[in-house]
Amino acid sequence: MSNENILLNVNGIEVIYNHVILVLKGVSLQVKEGAVVALLGGNGAGKTTTLRAVSNLLAGERGAVTKGSIELRGERIEKLSTAEMVGRGVIQVMEGRHCFAHLSIEENLMTGAYTRKDGKAAVAATLEKVYNYFPRLKTRSKSQAAYTSGGEQQMCAIGRALMANPKMVLLDEPSMGLAPQIVEEVFEIVKDLNQREGVTFLLAEQNTNMALRYADYGYILENGRVVMDGAAAALRENEDVKEFYLGMGGGDRKSFKDVKSYKRRKRWLA
Repeated sequence: MSNENILLNVNGIEVIYNHVILVLKGVSLQVKEGAVVALLGGNGAGKTTTLRAVSNLLAGERGAVTKGSIELRGERIEKLSTAEMVGRGVIQVMEGRHCFAHLSIEENLMTGAYTRKDGKAAVAATLEKVYNYFPRLKTRSKSQAAYTSGGEQQMCAIGRALMANPKMVLLDEPSMGLAPQIVEEVFEIVKDLNQREGVTFLLAEQNTNMALRYADYGYILENGRVVMDGAAAALRENEDVKEFYLGMGGGDRKSFKDVKSYKRRKRWLA
C-alpha cells in the first residue's frame, strides 16, 4: 500500500479502560483515501473501541490509548479534541442511531452543520444532497425523530454526519436492529456516497456477509487483536471466514482461536 494515499494509519494501539482493562492489544490498520474499510468480528471483539480511539471519544468511556499511534494524513491525532477531529473531516456515527428524539428529522440534520463556516447557501445545498440520497428523510423532514422508524433514524444519523462535509465517516454497527432490506438500503447509500462523493468509510459491523459485499478491504478482530485482514473479495472466499463468519462451514469451531494455520487443532491466539 503506497503511503501517499493512506488517510488513516493506526499502528499497534493498546486501549485500556478504567486503568486496568486491556481491550485492544496492538491493533494496526490502514485506511486508504476513498476506500470503504470494514472492521469485522463478534460482540466484544474491539470494533467500537477501535472507532472511538480514532475519533477520540474514549475519554467519555474512561478509556485511553496507552501504546501505539494514530495518524491522519501523517499527523498524530491522539491528543486532538472531537471538535478538532470534526475540523479535519472525521465524523463518527455512533452505534444505536443517536438522534435527538424531541427534534424533527430536519432539525437533527441541521445540528450536523454547526461547525460549517461556508455560509447558509452551502449548507442548504448539502441538505438537498442529503435528501437526494435519503428521499425518505425528505418525506419525514418535519416528523419528530422519536416517532420515526429505526431505519429512518439510522439514515438520519448518517445524514447528520454528511451535513458536516466529512472526508471520513466512522460508522458503528449500521445494521444493528434493522430489517434486512433496510440494511441493504443503508449499505447501498454508503457505497453511493463513497463512489459519487468520495467519502471514505471505516465501518464496524457484525453482519460480515453484508459488510464484505460493500467494503473494499476488511480487518477481522477477535479479543482486541486483528487476526486476519485482506481485500474483501479474498476474505469472502476464505474458508475460515466462510465457516466462522458467513455461516457456510460444516464444522463446529466457533472462532479463529481454534485455528492454527499450519495445525488446525491448536489455538493461534494466546
